[in-house]
Amino acid sequence: MDNDKKIAFTRLLNKNESYIITAFFVFTLSLLLFLFFTPNYHYNVNGIEVDVKKGMTLNEVADTLYEKNVIPSKFPFKVSAFFLNAEEQIKAGRYEIPDGLSYFEIVELLMRGVPSQQTLVTIPEGIWQHKLAGLLQKKLGLDSLEIMQLSFDKRFLRSAGIDSDTLEGYLLPETYYFRPNSSERTVLKKLVREMNKIFTDEHLARLKELKMTKHQILTMASIIEAESNITSEFAKISGVYHNRLKKGIALQADPTVQYLKRHRKKYNRILYKDLEIDSPYNTYKYGGLPPTPINNPGKQAVIAALYPQQHDYYFFVADGTGSHRFAKTISEHNRNVQAYREWRRTQR
Repeated sequence: MDNDKKIAFTRLLNKNESYIITAFFVFTLSLLLFLFFTPNYHYNVNGIEVDVKKGMTLNEVADTLYEKNVIPSKFPFKVSAFFLNAEEQIKAGRYEIPDGLSYFEIVELLMRGVPSQQTLVTIPEGIWQHKLAGLLQKKLGLDSLEIMQLSFDKRFLRSAGIDSDTLEGYLLPETYYFRPNSSERTVLKKLVREMNKIFTDEHLARLKELKMTKHQILTMASIIEAESNITSEFAKISGVYHNRLKKGIALQADPTVQYLKRHRKKYNRILYKDLEIDSPYNTYKYGGLPPTPINNPGKQAVIAALYPQQHDYYFFVADGTGSHRFAKTISEHNRNVQAYREWRRTQR
């Protein structure tokens, strides 16, 4: 091939290559524009509330947005966050994500932070309703009296989808962000919605297997929550109470008696005379579950109530270390009780 032909061929090849490269970049740019700048529609005119908690990773934020149906895919969100160097700049808070934001716009929103200062409130598991009312008054300036009135207001309970005589037990203890000037009704309904989220289709099917209602499970969970501070024991304690219910044995749960004494200064110490209190909440005197939950249980206690550990234990007592000793027979239980009493004497 002579030099003229070589030059012509090189020019032709370069020209074709330039077309290919240009077409590739145009296609790539178009794809990027489509993926990252196309609006994401969730069709909620009021926006979708999303809680970004302090310390959440980018992956956890992406998971939350995806689970809330704010974004149809997590990968473009992560790529957008990478391009904007947002991983360390996303701010904690409660966001109301408008409909139709692109991935880049969502990332920028999370980097800007919430438009107004929000109050962080941590509600402990097993909190009594009157204590919760006091906590919300202290943290959010709400009217504790109105909270207690709403807790027994049948019209409000029905509007929240609760088939019970009280709101207690239906409010999920968690860490929340609340906007300034949130009303008592708004806050309580938010806590109800979060508790409802625990009951997935799988858990609703589990209720049918157990032949129990949601109300009964929440009541059981509230007793479990009050029995121990060690969550790893919850399923085992649940197994004891499920076993007693099946056999028709009274639950004899101390927390239900403490519930009857909750407004007294020394509610935690149970005396023999307290076991004679004539109330359906006294599970020493009345069989079965009490009429309503005795506190607001956390998620782990609810799951334990739904999935009790399978065993042959019918009794348990504190062992002095924060844990419990479990027994299959009354004689074994009595020995465990005696060991606990001896431990208490050594502490005096």
